[in-house]
Amino acid sequence: MNFDSDSLSSHSEIDNNGKLTTNVNFTQFSTRYDCKTRTIWCWLQPKPRPCLNPTLISELEQLQCRLKNIYTHQRDNSAWQFKHLILASRSPDIFNLGGDLGLFKELIVKKDEINLQQYAYRCIQLLHQNIINLDLPITIISLIQGQALGGGFECALSCDVIIAERGTQMGFPEILFNLFPGMGAYNLLARRIGPGLAERMILSGQTYSAEELYEMGVVDVLADKNQGIKATERYLKHHQHAHNTIESIKKVSKIVQPVTEQDLIAIVDIWVESALQLTDKDLNKMQRLIDAQNTLHQNKIHAQSKRVIRQGEWRKNDTVDFPLLTHLGETVLHNRRHNQAGRRAGNF
Repeated sequence: MNFDSDSLSSHSEIDNNGKLTTNVNFTQFSTRYDCKTRTIWCWLQPKPRPCLNPTLISELEQLQCRLKNIYTHQRDNSAWQFKHLILASRSPDIFNLGGDLGLFKELIVKKDEINLQQYAYRCIQLLHQNIINLDLPITIISLIQGQALGGGFECALSCDVIIAERGTQMGFPEILFNLFPGMGAYNLLARRIGPGLAERMILSGQTYSAEELYEMGVVDVLADKNQGIKATERYLKHHQHAHNTIESIKKVSKIVQPVTEQDLIAIVDIWVESALQLTDKDLNKMQRLIDAQNTLHQNKIHAQSKRVIRQGEWRKNDTVDFPLLTHLGETVLHNRRHNQAGRRAGNF
């Protein structure tokens, strides 16, 4: 991908002269801008677990504000335009595991309704901005290359287009601890596959493969394993000449099947009420799921760290994080084979 050198991974504001000022670095994701397709790639990497923790939510809110500011203050003769925003993940084989279950459990045990509700409201406000495309003429795409569960699946569903690799798993496990996904799952699934099937999926607690979800109409583009980025680039290329039509169809869809923020808030209130009624038995089941997710994440990280990088492989791999240690024990700070423009490209 050909990336421009403008910066987005720092939180920036617009001053009175229309110039950008940078003050805070994002820590839970990184961004890249592809000037050829006018696309912003947002690579999620929340810590310590790949879930929708409060810090990630806060930084994504800041990013959304940043993108709106760009459109508000751009000038016709020097516009830095973008047409696509892509949400992807750097976590090994995991897109996002959903809501911060550890925080949920803590607030439920304390009967802290105010903070539980505040967290949930911020989640739906974040997702609703995706649903309405930030009130901008852009397309938002989710690239699923690993598990998307609970709120992580809802995040993907809030996007216009879902591209998923074969073998990836998605679903809503909340019923396993006697709760339901309350951040838009029902509305967003019903818009794609109808309320009956949406309810059946949520109540099943099952995970579904990308192949199954593609046949059902939940996933829009099915990519081969490890080919998600290339499939996304093909999608962007094929649709760049139909941008006006795509924007018009999205407007029609929102009229026919609206998902309003007021409806999401009403559902979240039901979710909070339900969450505060969970029993100790339910919370123990939630803890077992937390432990399982922690183990899964650590195993994925361990497996990635044990992977042997073949000689020369890192030179042509755009996803390698530098610095890295080669099989010869050499420390490599950057890809020396990138051209000068590539070397200048970096985090926004």
